[in-house]
Amino acid sequence: MNAGEIATRALEIVLLLFVATGAFPVLTAAYSFLAIPFHSVRNHYSKAAPYFPRVAIVVPAWNEGAVIGTSIDRLISLDYPLDRLRVYVVDDASTDNTPDVVLAKAAQYPGSVFHLRREKGGEGKAHTLNHGIRVVLEDDWMEALLIMDADVIYLPNSLRRMTRHLADPQVGAVSAYIREGSADKNYLTRFIGLEYILSQPAARRAQNVLGAQACLAGGAQLHTRENLLAIGGRIDTSSLAEDTITTFETQLRGRTVVFETLAVVLAEEPGSIDALWKQRLRWARGNVTVTARYKKVWFRPSKVHKLGTIAFGLVWFSLWLLPLAMILSSIGLLGLLLMQSTLAEGVFRVLWISAACTYVFTLALGVQLDSKLSRQAWREVLSFPGILSMIVMLTAFFPGLVERQIPALYGSRFTESGIFAFTVAIYIWIPFSMVGAWAARRVEKTRVGPFLAPLLLYLVGYGSLLCAITFDSYIKELRHAEAKWDKTEKTGRVLA
Repeated sequence: MNAGEIATRALEIVLLLFVATGAFPVLTAAYSFLAIPFHSVRNHYSKAAPYFPRVAIVVPAWNEGAVIGTSIDRLISLDYPLDRLRVYVVDDASTDNTPDVVLAKAAQYPGSVFHLRREKGGEGKAHTLNHGIRVVLEDDWMEALLIMDADVIYLPNSLRRMTRHLADPQVGAVSAYIREGSADKNYLTRFIGLEYILSQPAARRAQNVLGAQACLAGGAQLHTRENLLAIGGRIDTSSLAEDTITTFETQLRGRTVVFETLAVVLAEEPGSIDALWKQRLRWARGNVTVTARYKKVWFRPSKVHKLGTIAFGLVWFSLWLLPLAMILSSIGLLGLLLMQSTLAEGVFRVLWISAACTYVFTLALGVQLDSKLSRQAWREVLSFPGILSMIVMLTAFFPGLVERQIPALYGSRFTESGIFAFTVAIYIWIPFSMVGAWAARRVEKTRVGPFLAPLLLYLVGYGSLLCAITFDSYIKELRHAEAKWDKTEKTGRVLA
C-alpha cells in the first residue's frame, strides 16, 4: 500500500468516525427507551405510602394577573388536607393587577394564602423563589416545599401522588408530569405536547430505572425540608438552569429524586416559534452551565449517586451535543460520497435505517403513555421527524429509488449530474433541516407567516427546531452573549 492509498484509507476512517457521531444519539435514545418497560418493576412505588406532610407552596409571580387567581383556587381545592397546605405567592414587583388578585385571594382564604412582595424585580425566577423560601424557613411549620409556576394547574390528586414518595426518608425530591394544557391548541403546542410525552413519562421513566434524574420540572418540584436545607436552603441564582442544578445537588448528597408520572400538571406552553425559541434557548444555555459545573461528575461512578454512571452520561451528552453530531455525520457522509468510497451508500443506509427504526420505536412506545394527548396530535406524531426526513428514510430503505424514480418522472431533463446533486442534498439534509427551522422562525411574523411557518416546520421536523435552538446556544456561549431571563408570556389558556 503506497502513501496515497494510506492517506485515502486514513481519511476514510476519519469520515467514518464523523458518521458514527450521528449514530451515537440514535443508539443512546434506543437504549434509553428500552429501559422504560423495566419501570414496571424498577420503580419507587414499593416504598411509597399515604403521607401528608405540611406543604408550603411557593409561587413566583411577575405580572400574572390573568392566571394567578385561577391557580390559587385550584391549589386550595386540591385533594389534600387544607390545614396542611399554605400558598405563598411571591410578587416580583408586578406592575399589573397581580398584587390585588393575590390580596383578594388571601382575604378569601385566610391562613392559607399569603402575599409576599418584592420591590426590586426582574432578577429572575431563582431570586424570586429564594425570597419565598426564606420566609417559609423562618418557622418550623413547613415539612415539604412545592415549587411551581404561576400559570400551571395541578390536577386534584397530583400533590398527594407526589407526597406519597416522601414517606421514604431517602427521597429528597419528587417531580410531576408537566402536560401541555392549552385549551386552544395550535400545531406548535401539539408538537410541544408530543415532545413532553417523550421527554417526561417516557424518558424520565427510563431515568427512574437508571437511578439518576436529569431535571426536576421547574413548575412541579416537591422537596423535603431536610433536602432543601442540605442544598443550602436556597435555589441557585448563578445559572439559567436552577431546576437542573437543584436536581443534581439533591442527588450528589445521596438523596433520591423520583419522577411521578401519575401526578399531572397542566401548563400553558408557547404558541409561537419565536416564544418557544427564547424559552428553550434559556434552557439550553443553562445546560451549558450545568455541563461545565459538573465536569468532575461525568463518567465517574460513585457509591453515593448515579449521575456519574456511563449510561446517564451518554444520555446527557447525546442530547446536549446532538446538533454537533448531526453536522459531523453529514460531513462524514458527504466526504465519503465525494471520495466515491464504496462505503458511502452502505453507511448512509445504516445510519438512516437505524434512525428510522429508533424513531418508530420511541414514538410507538411514547404515544401509549398519554394516548389522549397523542390522539389530539396525530398529525404531529406522523410528521415529528419532518416530512422531508421521512423521504430521506425511504431512500435508505429502498436503495436505487432516486436513480429509478426521478428519471422516470422527469425523463432526459434530469441528468446524471442532477441525480448526484439530489443525492448530495439527501446526504447533507440533517444540518440543512436546522436552517429550515431557523427560517420558520424568521418568516413567522411576516404576512405569509401564519401559513408558511407551520408548513416549514412540518417539512423539516420539530426535532430540527430543537436542534437549531441548541446550536444557537453554542453560538451565544462562544460570543459570551448576555444570559438573561426571558419570561414566557402567559394568557390563561389552560383549562383543567
